[in-house]
Amino acid sequence: MAAEKSKKPKLLSGGNPQIAKGYGDEPVQKYIAAMPGWKRDVGRAIDDIIVRTVPMVQKAVKWNSPFYGMECDSWFLSFHVFTKYVKVTFFRGTSLSPAPPEKSKHDEVRYFHIHEGDAFEDQFADWVKQASRLPGEKM
Repeated sequence: MAAEKSKKPKLLSGGNPQIAKGYGDEPVQKYIAAMPGWKRDVGRAIDDIIVRTVPMVQKAVKWNSPFYGMECDSWFLSFHVFTKYVKVTFFRGTSLSPAPPEKSKHDEVRYFHIHEGDAFEDQFADWVKQASRLPGEKM
Protein backbone atom coordinates (compact mmCIF):
# COMPACT_ATOMS: atom_id res chain seq x y z
CA MET A 1 0.00 0.00 0.00
CA ALA A 2 2.87 2.41 0.77
CA ALA A 3 4.42 1.66 -2.63
CA GLU A 4 1.04 2.39 -4.25
CA LYS A 5 0.85 5.80 -2.55
CA SER A 6 4.37 6.71 -3.62
CA LYS A 7 3.37 6.16 -7.28
CA LYS A 8 0.69 8.85 -7.08
CA PRO A 9 1.84 12.19 -8.48
CA LYS A 10 2.41 14.93 -5.95
CA LEU A 11 -0.18 17.72 -6.01
CA LEU A 12 1.39 21.16 -6.04
CA SER A 13 -0.15 24.45 -4.96
CA GLY A 14 -3.85 24.64 -5.86
CA GLY A 15 -3.96 20.89 -6.57
CA ASN A 16 -1.93 21.01 -9.78
CA PRO A 17 -0.38 17.57 -10.47
CA GLN A 18 3.41 17.35 -10.66
CA ILE A 19 4.05 15.29 -13.79
CA ALA A 20 7.43 14.75 -15.42
CA LYS A 21 8.02 16.55 -18.70
CA GLY A 22 7.16 14.35 -21.66
CA TYR A 23 5.80 14.31 -25.19
CA GLY A 24 2.74 12.46 -26.49
CA ASP A 25 -0.58 11.35 -25.08
CA GLU A 26 0.77 9.27 -22.17
CA PRO A 27 2.07 12.11 -19.94
CA VAL A 28 -1.06 14.17 -20.68
CA GLN A 29 -3.29 11.25 -19.61
CA LYS A 30 -1.20 10.81 -16.43
CA TYR A 31 -1.70 14.51 -15.68
CA ILE A 32 -5.47 14.28 -16.23
CA ALA A 33 -5.75 11.10 -14.10
CA ALA A 34 -3.96 12.94 -11.26
CA MET A 35 -6.21 16.03 -11.38
CA PRO A 36 -8.18 16.22 -8.11
CA GLY A 37 -11.96 15.85 -7.81
CA TRP A 38 -14.26 17.50 -10.34
CA LYS A 39 -11.27 18.96 -12.16
CA ARG A 40 -10.42 15.49 -13.56
CA ASP A 41 -13.71 15.47 -15.50
CA VAL A 42 -12.92 18.97 -16.81
CA GLY A 43 -9.46 17.77 -17.90
CA ARG A 44 -10.99 14.79 -19.71
CA ALA A 45 -13.53 17.04 -21.43
CA ILE A 46 -10.82 19.52 -22.49
CA ASP A 47 -8.67 16.71 -23.92
CA ASP A 48 -11.64 15.02 -25.65
CA ILE A 49 -12.79 18.27 -27.27
CA ILE A 50 -9.29 19.07 -28.50
CA VAL A 51 -8.73 15.58 -29.95
CA ARG A 52 -12.17 15.57 -31.61
CA THR A 53 -11.69 19.08 -33.02
CA VAL A 54 -8.03 18.71 -34.03
CA PRO A 55 -7.38 14.98 -34.69
CA MET A 56 -3.67 15.46 -35.54
CA VAL A 57 -2.91 17.49 -32.39
CA GLN A 58 0.49 17.10 -30.74
CA LYS A 59 0.59 16.80 -26.94
CA ALA A 60 3.13 17.29 -24.18
CA VAL A 61 3.45 18.03 -20.49
CA LYS A 62 5.81 20.91 -19.69
CA TRP A 63 6.07 22.93 -16.49
CA ASN A 64 3.42 20.67 -14.90
CA SER A 65 0.80 21.60 -17.53
CA PRO A 66 -0.53 19.81 -20.64
CA PHE A 67 0.26 21.57 -23.93
CA TYR A 68 -1.45 21.11 -27.31
CA GLY A 69 -0.09 22.14 -30.69
CA MET A 70 0.13 21.40 -34.38
CA GLU A 71 3.92 20.97 -34.46
CA CYS A 72 6.42 19.78 -31.88
CA ASP A 73 7.28 22.62 -29.49
CA SER A 74 4.80 25.01 -31.10
CA TRP A 75 1.68 25.26 -28.95
CA PHE A 76 -1.74 26.90 -29.23
CA LEU A 77 -3.16 25.96 -25.81
CA SER A 78 -2.30 24.70 -22.34
CA PHE A 79 -4.16 24.26 -19.07
CA HIS A 80 -3.32 24.29 -15.38
CA VAL A 81 -5.17 23.37 -12.17
CA PHE A 82 -5.88 26.03 -9.56
CA THR A 83 -7.80 25.69 -6.30
CA LYS A 84 -11.16 26.94 -7.60
CA TYR A 85 -10.87 26.51 -11.39
CA VAL A 86 -8.97 25.07 -14.34
CA LYS A 87 -7.16 27.81 -16.25
CA VAL A 88 -6.93 27.36 -20.02
CA THR A 89 -4.29 29.45 -21.78
CA PHE A 90 -4.77 30.38 -25.43
CA PHE A 91 -1.38 31.65 -26.60
CA ARG A 92 -2.91 33.67 -29.46
CA GLY A 93 -6.13 34.36 -27.58
CA THR A 94 -6.53 37.96 -28.73
CA SER A 95 -6.91 36.59 -32.29
CA LEU A 96 -9.91 34.44 -31.32
CA SER A 97 -13.47 35.62 -31.86
CA PRO A 98 -14.81 36.29 -29.34
CA ALA A 99 -11.60 36.53 -27.34
CA PRO A 100 -11.53 34.48 -24.12
CA PRO A 101 -12.52 36.74 -21.21
CA GLU A 102 -9.44 36.79 -18.98
CA LYS A 103 -6.58 39.11 -19.92
CA SER A 104 -2.88 38.43 -19.48
CA LYS A 105 0.22 40.53 -19.00
CA HIS A 106 1.37 39.02 -22.32
CA ASP A 107 -0.05 40.90 -25.30
CA GLU A 108 -1.59 38.01 -27.28
CA VAL A 109 -2.43 35.59 -24.45
CA ARG A 110 -5.98 35.22 -23.12
CA TYR A 111 -7.26 32.87 -20.43
CA PHE A 112 -10.47 30.98 -19.88
CA HIS A 113 -11.32 29.82 -16.35
CA ILE A 114 -13.52 26.73 -15.96
CA HIS A 115 -15.24 26.39 -12.58
CA GLU A 116 -17.10 23.39 -11.19
CA GLY A 117 -20.39 22.91 -13.04
CA ASP A 118 -19.59 25.32 -15.90
CA ALA A 119 -20.98 24.41 -19.31
CA PHE A 120 -18.14 25.37 -21.62
CA GLU A 121 -17.98 22.77 -24.37
CA ASP A 122 -19.50 24.61 -27.38
CA GLN A 123 -17.56 27.87 -27.05
CA PHE A 124 -14.42 25.98 -26.10
CA ALA A 125 -14.58 23.76 -29.21
CA ASP A 126 -14.93 26.87 -31.39
CA TRP A 127 -11.90 28.49 -29.73
CA VAL A 128 -9.86 25.28 -30.15
CA LYS A 129 -10.69 25.14 -33.87
CA GLN A 130 -9.68 28.78 -34.33
CA ALA A 131 -6.54 28.51 -32.18
CA SER A 132 -5.29 25.40 -33.99
CA ARG A 133 -5.22 27.37 -37.25
CA LEU A 134 -3.04 30.16 -35.86
CA PRO A 135 0.77 30.12 -35.57
CA GLY A 136 1.79 28.31 -32.39
CA GLU A 137 3.91 29.66 -29.57
CA LYS A 138 7.42 28.19 -29.60
CA MET A 139 8.40 26.78 -26.20
